[in-house]
Amino acid sequence: MLQYPQEEPDFGVALSTSLVLFGFDGNDLQVLLAKSKRAPYTGALFLPSRYLNENDELMLSARKMFKQLFGYEDPTMIEQLQAFGKVFRHPGGRVINVAHYALVRKSDFQASDWDENDMQWVPFSEVPDLAFDHNEIVQYAKERLKRRVKRRPVGFRLLPDEFTLGQLQTLYETALGKKFDKRNFRKKLFKTTLLIDLDKKADGKAEGQHKGSQLFTFNKEKYQKMKIQGYDFLF
Repeated sequence: MLQYPQEEPDFGVALSTSLVLFGFDGNDLQVLLAKSKRAPYTGALFLPSRYLNENDELMLSARKMFKQLFGYEDPTMIEQLQAFGKVFRHPGGRVINVAHYALVRKSDFQASDWDENDMQWVPFSEVPDLAFDHNEIVQYAKERLKRRVKRRPVGFRLLPDEFTLGQLQTLYETALGKKFDKRNFRKKLFKTTLLIDLDKKADGKAEGQHKGSQLFTFNKEKYQKMKIQGYDFLF
């Protein structure tokens, strides 16, 4: 039988949660970061984060923070990563961080409650040294994204309603950190029957869309089915 230890443990441990938010601007994947105003990390960037009270539920807390940043709540968007609990990860004491991540559209960002933290988007491949162990959290989220990209359609969360094949390829190349042959990439895409040709051309005004490029949208019914079932879209 399991028994409690004879000496009562020290419960002086705090909990926090952070959000790794990946957005796409039409040309590049980016990560949303905030600027710290507290020592010893004054001026350093860090992931949007909050401490948890004893009655706070992890996922609900992450969703609440997401809603503060984007103005809406979608329970299917946020995915829990893991707990980051190195003893000295936080200068203020023992704080265990249970991180989450989500794929978002940058155009939805509002941050009305976070303006004082000077929030900013940073290119996916150019994340600087962050406060705490947040680089480790970002790297973990990147690896999770790579796995998702290979097995699930992810563009619906990141791309505008009307996008070009060039934008979609850029998204996959950035997420996976590799270049693809244009012809082979598009051949695999069209085999999925995931795309709908809108029979219209880009006017070149939207970020990342070249004038005259064909515009597409996602087959929402097919997209949802593939999201649930998964698919073999390996490169």
